[in-house]
Amino acid sequence: MAKKRVKLLIKGLVQGVNFRYYTQREARKYNLTGWVRNLPDGSVGALLEGEEQDVEAMIQWCRHGPPSARVTELIVQPEEYKGEFQSFSILY
Repeated sequence: MAKKRVKLLIKGLVQGVNFRYYTQREARKYNLTGWVRNLPDGSVGALLEGEEQDVEAMIQWCRHGPPSARVTELIVQPEEYKGEFQSFSILY
């Protein structure tokens, strides 16, 4: 199976709606590693690593996020897979 790594920038109403918590929960369901964090401009950033189909499923989830979020834009930036993470974390 192919491994994949992407960096995401998620814009919209994504802070103050438990986006990071739900992202971590979903990422763990897909056995992904990496991180998610709030950014100073009100968006959320994430880095995902894992099996290609699992990363793609997580990208699709991030297009809408948790029930109280309103995602207006999702920017996906592919990166070279590194396998550098042991788990999926919320960064502060």
